[in-house]
Amino acid sequence: MTTGIVLAGGKSSRMGFNKALVEFGGRRLIEIAVDRLSGLFPEVLIIANDPDLYAYLGVTILPDLVPNSGSLGGLYTGLASASHPRAFFAACDMPFLNPDLISLLVREAEGWDVVVPRVAGELHPMHAVYAKPCLPYMKEAIEGGRLKIAGFFPRVRVKPIDEATLRTVDPDLLGLMNLNTPLELERAEAIRRQRSPHAA
Repeated sequence: MTTGIVLAGGKSSRMGFNKALVEFGGRRLIEIAVDRLSGLFPEVLIIANDPDLYAYLGVTILPDLVPNSGSLGGLYTGLASASHPRAFFAACDMPFLNPDLISLLVREAEGWDVVVPRVAGELHPMHAVYAKPCLPYMKEAIEGGRLKIAGFFPRVRVKPIDEATLRTVDPDLLGLMNLNTPLELERAEAIRRQRSPHAA
Protein backbone atom coordinates (compact mmCIF):
# COMPACT_ATOMS: atom_id res chain seq x y z
CA MET A 1 0.00 0.00 0.00
CA THR A 2 1.12 3.51 -0.78
CA THR A 3 0.27 6.97 0.59
CA GLY A 4 -0.13 9.93 -1.80
CA ILE A 5 1.48 13.16 -0.61
CA VAL A 6 1.33 16.70 -2.00
CA LEU A 7 4.24 18.99 -1.12
CA ALA A 8 2.94 22.54 -0.65
CA GLY A 9 5.59 24.02 1.61
CA GLY A 10 7.76 25.81 -0.95
CA LYS A 11 8.40 29.54 -0.85
CA SER A 12 7.25 30.14 -4.48
CA SER A 13 9.91 32.84 -4.74
CA ARG A 14 10.24 32.71 -8.53
CA MET A 15 6.47 32.76 -9.07
CA GLY A 16 5.98 35.71 -6.74
CA PHE A 17 2.87 34.26 -5.05
CA ASN A 18 1.73 30.97 -3.52
CA LYS A 19 1.84 28.45 -6.37
CA ALA A 20 -0.51 26.03 -4.63
CA LEU A 21 -3.33 28.57 -4.90
CA VAL A 22 -2.74 29.47 -8.55
CA GLU A 23 -5.89 29.08 -10.66
CA PHE A 24 -5.47 26.69 -13.57
CA GLY A 25 -8.43 25.90 -15.75
CA GLY A 26 -10.80 27.21 -13.09
CA ARG A 27 -9.29 25.21 -10.22
CA ARG A 28 -6.39 25.78 -7.86
CA LEU A 29 -3.26 23.71 -8.50
CA ILE A 30 -3.49 22.21 -5.00
CA GLU A 31 -7.05 21.05 -5.73
CA ILE A 32 -5.95 19.36 -8.96
CA ALA A 33 -3.12 17.56 -7.14
CA VAL A 34 -5.29 16.37 -4.24
CA ASP A 35 -7.99 15.22 -6.63
CA ARG A 36 -5.54 13.19 -8.76
CA LEU A 37 -3.90 11.52 -5.77
CA SER A 38 -7.22 10.83 -4.04
CA GLY A 39 -8.24 8.79 -7.08
CA LEU A 40 -5.12 6.61 -6.73
CA PHE A 41 -4.28 6.23 -3.05
CA PRO A 42 -6.22 5.25 0.10
CA GLU A 43 -4.48 7.98 2.13
CA VAL A 44 -3.59 11.48 0.93
CA LEU A 45 -1.59 14.02 2.95
CA ILE A 46 -0.54 17.62 2.31
CA ILE A 47 2.75 18.89 3.73
CA ALA A 48 2.38 22.63 4.34
CA ASN A 49 3.28 25.13 7.03
CA ASP A 50 0.09 27.18 6.55
CA PRO A 51 -2.56 24.49 7.11
CA ASP A 52 -5.46 26.93 7.40
CA LEU A 53 -5.16 27.71 3.68
CA TYR A 54 -5.89 24.12 2.73
CA ALA A 55 -8.26 22.95 5.50
CA TYR A 56 -11.20 23.13 3.09
CA LEU A 57 -9.76 20.24 1.05
CA GLY A 58 -10.66 17.76 3.77
CA VAL A 59 -7.35 15.87 3.91
CA THR A 60 -4.71 15.72 6.65
CA ILE A 61 -2.28 18.65 6.54
CA LEU A 62 1.05 18.40 8.34
CA PRO A 63 3.70 21.07 8.95
CA ASP A 64 7.39 20.23 8.54
CA LEU A 65 8.81 18.15 11.39
CA VAL A 66 12.07 20.05 10.94
CA PRO A 67 11.49 23.73 10.08
CA ASN A 68 13.45 25.34 7.23
CA SER A 69 14.65 22.01 5.85
CA GLY A 70 13.48 22.63 2.28
CA SER A 71 11.93 20.04 0.00
CA LEU A 72 13.91 17.26 1.66
CA GLY A 73 12.24 18.20 4.94
CA GLY A 74 8.86 17.93 3.25
CA LEU A 75 9.70 14.45 1.98
CA TYR A 76 10.94 13.43 5.43
CA THR A 77 7.80 14.75 7.13
CA GLY A 78 5.47 13.03 4.67
CA LEU A 79 7.26 9.68 4.69
CA ALA A 80 7.54 9.66 8.49
CA SER A 81 3.82 10.45 8.79
CA ALA A 82 2.52 8.06 6.11
CA SER A 83 0.48 5.09 7.33
CA HIS A 84 1.82 2.91 4.50
CA PRO A 85 5.36 1.58 3.92
CA ARG A 86 5.96 3.85 0.96
CA ALA A 87 4.67 7.15 -0.38
CA PHE A 88 4.34 8.81 -3.75
CA PHE A 89 5.16 12.51 -3.64
CA ALA A 90 4.15 15.27 -6.04
CA ALA A 91 4.90 18.96 -5.85
CA CYS A 92 1.80 21.15 -5.68
CA ASP A 93 2.71 23.00 -8.89
CA MET A 94 2.32 20.09 -11.35
CA PRO A 95 -0.81 20.85 -13.38
CA PHE A 96 -0.83 17.74 -15.57
CA LEU A 97 -0.28 14.97 -13.02
CA ASN A 98 -0.81 11.76 -14.96
CA PRO A 99 -2.43 8.81 -13.13
CA ASP A 100 -0.86 6.32 -15.57
CA LEU A 101 2.61 7.72 -14.98
CA ILE A 102 2.14 7.73 -11.20
CA SER A 103 0.83 4.14 -11.29
CA LEU A 104 3.86 3.08 -13.33
CA LEU A 105 6.23 4.40 -10.66
CA VAL A 106 4.26 2.74 -7.87
CA ARG A 107 4.24 -0.60 -9.71
CA GLU A 108 8.03 -0.45 -10.02
CA ALA A 109 8.54 0.28 -6.31
CA GLU A 110 8.58 -3.27 -4.92
CA GLY A 111 12.07 -4.02 -3.61
CA TRP A 112 13.36 -0.45 -4.01
CA ASP A 113 13.71 2.52 -1.62
CA VAL A 114 13.34 5.24 -4.27
CA VAL A 115 11.72 5.08 -7.71
CA VAL A 116 12.34 8.29 -9.62
CA PRO A 117 11.86 9.46 -13.23
CA ARG A 118 15.04 10.31 -15.14
CA VAL A 119 14.77 12.50 -18.25
CA ALA A 120 17.81 13.68 -20.24
CA GLY A 121 20.00 12.54 -17.37
CA GLU A 122 18.08 14.63 -14.82
CA LEU A 123 16.18 13.06 -11.92
CA HIS A 124 12.72 14.32 -10.89
CA PRO A 125 12.75 13.72 -7.11
CA MET A 126 9.59 15.79 -6.52
CA HIS A 127 7.54 13.27 -8.52
CA ALA A 128 8.78 9.99 -7.08
CA VAL A 129 8.13 7.10 -4.72
CA TYR A 130 10.03 6.80 -1.43
CA ALA A 131 9.97 3.90 1.06
CA LYS A 132 10.37 4.05 4.85
CA PRO A 133 13.99 2.75 4.84
CA CYS A 134 14.97 6.20 3.47
CA LEU A 135 13.99 7.93 6.73
CA PRO A 136 17.24 7.59 8.73
CA TYR A 137 19.29 8.79 5.76
CA MET A 138 16.96 11.73 5.13
CA LYS A 139 17.17 12.67 8.81
CA GLU A 140 20.96 12.41 8.82
CA ALA A 141 21.19 14.64 5.72
CA ILE A 142 18.84 17.25 7.22
CA GLU A 143 20.75 17.30 10.50
CA GLY A 144 23.97 17.79 8.55
CA GLY A 145 22.46 20.66 6.56
CA ARG A 146 22.71 18.71 3.29
CA LEU A 147 19.32 19.53 1.80
CA LYS A 148 19.78 18.40 -1.81
CA ILE A 149 17.22 15.61 -2.17
CA ALA A 150 19.41 13.28 -4.20
CA GLY A 151 22.25 13.68 -1.70
CA PHE A 152 21.16 10.63 0.28
CA PHE A 153 20.47 8.45 -2.79
CA PRO A 154 23.86 6.69 -2.70
CA ARG A 155 22.86 5.27 0.70
CA VAL A 156 19.66 3.56 -0.50
CA ARG A 157 18.36 1.38 -3.35
CA VAL A 158 17.35 3.75 -6.16
CA LYS A 159 15.59 2.72 -9.36
CA PRO A 160 15.57 5.47 -12.01
CA ILE A 161 12.85 5.04 -14.65
CA ASP A 162 14.18 5.96 -18.06
CA GLU A 163 12.59 8.36 -20.50
CA ALA A 164 11.52 5.72 -23.03
CA THR A 165 9.56 3.84 -20.35
CA LEU A 166 7.98 7.05 -19.04
CA ARG A 167 6.85 8.02 -22.55
CA THR A 168 4.94 4.76 -22.98
CA VAL A 169 2.31 6.17 -20.59
CA ASP A 170 2.93 9.93 -20.92
CA PRO A 171 4.22 10.61 -24.46
CA ASP A 172 4.93 14.33 -23.93
CA LEU A 173 5.99 13.90 -20.28
CA LEU A 174 3.53 16.61 -19.27
CA GLY A 175 3.00 14.80 -15.96
CA LEU A 176 6.47 15.95 -14.90
CA MET A 177 5.95 19.62 -15.80
CA ASN A 178 6.07 22.00 -12.88
CA LEU A 179 5.45 25.73 -12.76
CA ASN A 180 8.11 27.95 -11.21
CA THR A 181 7.54 31.23 -13.04
CA PRO A 182 4.64 33.22 -14.52
CA LEU A 183 6.04 32.41 -17.98
CA GLU A 184 5.85 28.66 -17.29
CA LEU A 185 2.28 29.13 -16.06
CA GLU A 186 1.40 30.88 -19.35
CA ARG A 187 2.94 28.03 -21.33
CA ALA A 188 0.98 25.44 -19.33
CA GLU A 189 -2.25 27.38 -19.90
CA ALA A 190 -1.56 27.34 -23.64
CA ILE A 191 -1.06 23.55 -23.52
CA ARG A 192 -4.27 23.14 -21.51
CA ARG A 193 -6.27 25.17 -24.04
CA GLN A 194 -4.73 23.19 -26.90
CA ARG A 195 -5.71 19.89 -25.24
CA SER A 196 -9.22 21.14 -24.42
CA PRO A 197 -10.26 23.45 -27.27
CA HIS A 198 -13.58 24.27 -25.59
CA ALA A 199 -11.95 25.22 -22.27
CA ALA A 200 -12.14 28.81 -21.18
